[in-house]
Amino acid sequence: MKFGVFSAVQTELWDTNVWAFILVVGILFGGMILAHMLKKMIPALNKMLIPASVLGGLLILVFTTLYQIITKDVFFDLKIFAVDLNNEVTGTSMLDSITYHCLGIGFVAMSLRTSDAAKKKGRMGEVIDTGVTTVSTYLIQAIIGLLITIPLAQPVVDGLIEGSGVLLALGFGQGTGQAMNFGKAFADQVTIMPDYYLKNGKDFGLAIAALGFLCASIGGVIYLNILKRQGKVKIVTQKEVEELSVENIQTKDEIGMNESIDKFSVQLAFVMIVYALSYGAMQLVKGIFGDPNTQRTIFGFNFLIGTLLAILLKNLFRLLRKAGLVKHQYLNNFMLNRISGVAFDIMIVSGIAAINLELLKGYWYVLLLMTILGAISTFIFIRFVSKKFHSEYKYEQFMGMYGMLTGTASTGIILLREIDPNFKTPASDNLVYQNLPAIILGFPMLMLIKEAVKSREHALWVLLILVGYLAFLMIILFRRQIFKSRKKKNPEVVKE
Repeated sequence: MKFGVFSAVQTELWDTNVWAFILVVGILFGGMILAHMLKKMIPALNKMLIPASVLGGLLILVFTTLYQIITKDVFFDLKIFAVDLNNEVTGTSMLDSITYHCLGIGFVAMSLRTSDAAKKKGRMGEVIDTGVTTVSTYLIQAIIGLLITIPLAQPVVDGLIEGSGVLLALGFGQGTGQAMNFGKAFADQVTIMPDYYLKNGKDFGLAIAALGFLCASIGGVIYLNILKRQGKVKIVTQKEVEELSVENIQTKDEIGMNESIDKFSVQLAFVMIVYALSYGAMQLVKGIFGDPNTQRTIFGFNFLIGTLLAILLKNLFRLLRKAGLVKHQYLNNFMLNRISGVAFDIMIVSGIAAINLELLKGYWYVLLLMTILGAISTFIFIRFVSKKFHSEYKYEQFMGMYGMLTGTASTGIILLREIDPNFKTPASDNLVYQNLPAIILGFPMLMLIKEAVKSREHALWVLLILVGYLAFLMIILFRRQIFKSRKKKNPEVVKE
């Protein structure tokens, strides 16, 4: 029996290359389940609020690291995990692909969710402020990272280049998928710039993302307990179970559960169709550019292209429904949340499991310095903005934003639920609706940071531009205070 891309030679159903993908995915899910069980059995571990996906990835990482120390072999490079018989597509490369695609799939599923316009009405200013805060934090993290890596780059630290500091923003602010995408692109630059590339860039980016999760979970819990001792917040010890009424799961005008096709299959179909279309869109854009580095960047934005196409599809359905051509609502928020949740869980555990600590021995103090300064700067900025612009729910806003901007949105929600289990404050809505302004304002930064790794001079120029862009966003963020102050200094002349 032949399996096309899997092998050019005869294979049987019991051959390991037929089962390689299932074995890798089984290990990832096994790590998450084991982590979940440990959290339930160990109260101290449960109080840390570390997501099961993060803990699961760390458990697999500990096992694979010990295996490598003992045997000198990379665990996921064993032939049992090879997709082809020549061992060219290994389990490690499969982990990279899983992390990459789950990022795009998760964003598409999130973007297909229908939003409640009534919740945003009258609160657009707070949503915009949250989006501006998100991108401003990315900029602060990128600036901090560059200030560390520019003076420490080779020959001080072998294999480190000046522009690699931007990975702090991608690992902390954007998460595992983007940190891996750009880190790998910085390393693959060796094919076009053999004298200037980030050695082991993929592992460098993934390590920053993993450390960011620890900052979110452990740092967030420490601050929660400080606030509790000061009597400023009340931590909910007995979490209230989310009430799942029929209205929570589906609206009256949606397609029924007992259709000729399963309702969950419909949601998954739309997600995968949009994501497949994003591949076609990226191929079209790629054809315009001949520069391999630019082409890699385009495919690194799979999540962004998918998001834009998902928004287009969602609005198309809205127009068709208004025109009466489509009678029912096909998209279901509850199920789309489940799809994005699964995608991000797999992305996180896969990204952490893919780290090869052996390759990061020469970077350990750079990573430690970036993590500490990145976490401190993020903490201070988010705390200041939350007090300034969200005073009525400043602690809830801080927890959600700090968790999101050092881990992922799900990490932010986990921290937020500790003091706002029923999401009575607008903090949870801010995390959801800020995505659009954040994407618009963050796109120039994402396009710019790839320039930082071309040379030392490029890194310095990018640093200056990022500082200027941060100053511009600070004007937007503090627009009310700035223009209010100007009005006071230049009062209008009252006509008689």
